[in-house]
Amino acid sequence: MSLRFVLDPELTDDLRERIVALWVDVTNAGGAVGFVAPVDAAEVRTIADPTLAAIADGPDRLLLGYDGDRLVAMAIFTDPRFHLKTHLRVLTRVMVHPDMQGRGFGEALMREAERVARRLGLAALHVTVRDGFGLDRFYRRLGYHEVGRWPAAIRVAPGDDRDEILMWLDLTAARQDEPTNS
Repeated sequence: MSLRFVLDPELTDDLRERIVALWVDVTNAGGAVGFVAPVDAAEVRTIADPTLAAIADGPDRLLLGYDGDRLVAMAIFTDPRFHLKTHLRVLTRVMVHPDMQGRGFGEALMREAERVARRLGLAALHVTVRDGFGLDRFYRRLGYHEVGRWPAAIRVAPGDDRDEILMWLDLTAARQDEPTNS
């Protein structure tokens, strides 16, 4: 298992379509990436188009993961757009194609996102997680800590409100698996 990662690719029309197709597939497989299944490309484009514009025009950054030539993973480093938060980024639209899940690609994507964030000199990464999927356990394994919740913040259907879990990775502390110079 090995993904090839690309940071800040040229957003061609073809790549935009591949991103939308990934987003549709992940959502329709039950992924919590901003929609509730079923969705089609037109619906996803209502969010994808402005999201990709914020990447193309800045300040957001895009990390893609490829298995061969196939786009199978992505994460967006979203700038908080506040001058007192330039030291952190929010990871949004974190996804792995459903056909590729269970192979370690999600962990590889998140480890690469952490490496990129450290290279960029960031002090922290923040993710939000829709409760009810157990994704918070995945992020905890990667070193993220729950720092809060917004109760019933996400309405996936009438009568089905989910907490939004706020998770944080401190990049200023040495990682457990990194040697220290002491």
